[in-house]
Parts: sequence; C-alpha cells; structure tokens
Amino acid sequence: MVQETLVQTLKHLGSFQPRHEGALQAYLRQALVNKVRDEVRRVGRRALPDAIEDEHADPAASPLEEAIGKQALTRYDAALHRLRPEEREVIIARVELGHSYQQIAAGHGKASADAARMAVSRALVRLAEEMDVEG
Repeated sequence: MVQETLVQTLKHLGSFQPRHEGALQAYLRQALVNKVRDEVRRVGRRALPDAIEDEHADPAASPLEEAIGKQALTRYDAALHRLRPEEREVIIARVELGHSYQQIAAGHGKASADAARMAVSRALVRLAEEMDVEG
C-alpha cells in the first residue's frame, strides 16, 4: 500500500507546490493516510469472507506500541487530531519526522530556531493536556 501510494503520488508531483520545508513529507504522509482510509471504507462496504479469530492474531506488539503502549498510541493520535493544524504540524515535524528546530523554523514561518522550539514546546503542552482529557 505504501509503494502504491508513493507511485501514485509521484505521478502528480508536477502539480505539487511546496509551501515549506518538509511539505513533501507531510504531503506523502497525508496521501498514505487517505489511502488507508479509502481501503478501510472499501473493505467496510463488503462483508469479509471469514472473521479472523483471535487465535491467529500476532501477539507481539509493534515497535511503536512497545515504546509507548497501544493505549497511549491511541490517545496520542486522538489528541493530536484535536489540536490546531499549526500545532499538529510542528509536533509531527519534530516528533515523527525528527526535524531540527532550524528546519521547523524555515518550514513553518518561524523567525528563528528558538521561536520554533517555543512553538513545539507549547504544542507539546497542549498535546499533553488533550491526552489527559482521555486519561
């Protein structure tokens, strides 16, 4: 699914207009999220032939689930989507994409790396508050 999304997205790369550093990564991430949603909808429209029994489920947690726990991952994702878009973008840039504060400043219209660091810090505080709402 990732490869298919990448190939389809690259076909339309000529119409892509990057507005900030990291825009392509955000664009590709959103394209993949959209592809997953489309697939979920597609599968939801038709009945599955057989239900998958729990005895066949992989008992091992994913690496991310191991790091923060499945429940925390669910809370993180839900809280992230309740943030303002600019807060969500700087958190994704720093936490998920590993961008430096300088890169975030350049890509998100911040005056300096310190301004980007403060924006990320404020956004992380808001994220923590949103996660506490569900906790």
